[in-house]
Amino acid sequence: MLSHHTPPGIHPPFAAYSHGVVVPPGARWMVCSGQLGIGVDGAVPDDAGEQARLCFETIRVILAEAGMALTDIVRINAFVSDREYLKPYMAVRDRFVGNPPPASTLMVVSGFARPEFKVEVEVIAAKVD
Repeated sequence: MLSHHTPPGIHPPFAAYSHGVVVPPGARWMVCSGQLGIGVDGAVPDDAGEQARLCFETIRVILAEAGMALTDIVRINAFVSDREYLKPYMAVRDRFVGNPPPASTLMVVSGFARPEFKVEVEVIAAKVD
């Protein structure tokens, strides 16, 4: 079982994330590449929140193929191409990840490989079988 840590005596998280997560010995790990907000049909929605939803739906499918779930996520690295996309991204993230939430970093970047992309999410997951 994962152990989440947000200790007293330090500044609390700015949003729904843990400062640290301990993975027990013997856990299986999965590292997911960054996922973009693109549908199976290649469509890229204009809305940043909808792109974030697609990112997490894709991650859910990748994890499921390995017998894992979103609750097995240890760390999220997320990227948005404008500060205005922070809130829509965080609202979607909070719907997809459990409580306690994983460790997480959210960065504003200058852009992605194609200009229509606004959000990219990569995760690390671990599961004890």
